[in-house]
Amino acid sequence: MMGLVRESGLGDALAVFDAVRPRLLGIAYRMLGTVADAEDVVHDAWLRWQLTDRAAVRDPDGFLITTTARLAVNAATSARARREVYSGPWLPEPVDTATDPVARAERDESVELAVLLLLERLNPAERAVYVLREAFDYPFRRIGEVLDTSEANARQLARRARTHLDQERHDPVPRAEHVRLLRSFLAAARAGDLPQLESLLADTAVSYADGGGTVRAALQPIVGRENVTRYIVGLMAKFGRDLELEIVEANGGPAILASRDGAAVALFTLDASAAGIEQIQIVLNPDKLGQFTPGA
Repeated sequence: MMGLVRESGLGDALAVFDAVRPRLLGIAYRMLGTVADAEDVVHDAWLRWQLTDRAAVRDPDGFLITTTARLAVNAATSARARREVYSGPWLPEPVDTATDPVARAERDESVELAVLLLLERLNPAERAVYVLREAFDYPFRRIGEVLDTSEANARQLARRARTHLDQERHDPVPRAEHVRLLRSFLAAARAGDLPQLESLLADTAVSYADGGGTVRAALQPIVGRENVTRYIVGLMAKFGRDLELEIVEANGGPAILASRDGAAVALFTLDASAAGIEQIQIVLNPDKLGQFTPGA
């Protein structure tokens, strides 16, 4: 009988956890930038939930969100140390937001790859405040409780995070213009049309390529319209004419998936302003392309 009671209690705990799990994954992914790291954090939160006196917890969702956010802050500190020795530029792992629970419920600025990359430059506390406030609309009083700080300090952290992001990023274009630029970029890159491709880029365009030490990629960002244009055309030539290119959804927006023989080999995402394409992120690391199936 005692065993049945324990199993029933664990089943109830699992039901509560599963109901909030997509939000926990959303918080952890935005904080850490990779699905594997996010899942590790959420798994640790589940273990703590099992060991907790759940009868004494008045707000199970709040407990799990607080636990996950605090674990993610700690994980972000260790992740930053690992990325300092990463081979070449590190880019966040893209997710298929058409189907993935990481961002299914909340598709907003904070899940865009360009913003996730900027969040890496914030300290973990600033990042946590930004995610909880911007992505999940938490009140500052609650954020202060989650991070064990005051409401006033949570507001200050949010201001610093927003100021930093606003300084680093141009105002994005509307989605329709973004799609137009992406399609034009795809056509120019596929044709190797240097003049057309160059006309789409802002003067200060930057390209980042993440090969993760597994696939050959530029070890430094490529900066400037002409340099980026030559790099993209050269990269497409290196891929070869048998490359399949299609538009998919990644992190809430359109992206270009490149594949060969049914296997994904690269994902291109763009960040654009009124001046043109400001940033091109090219994920080549095969460990970060697992969510995307060509032709799906």
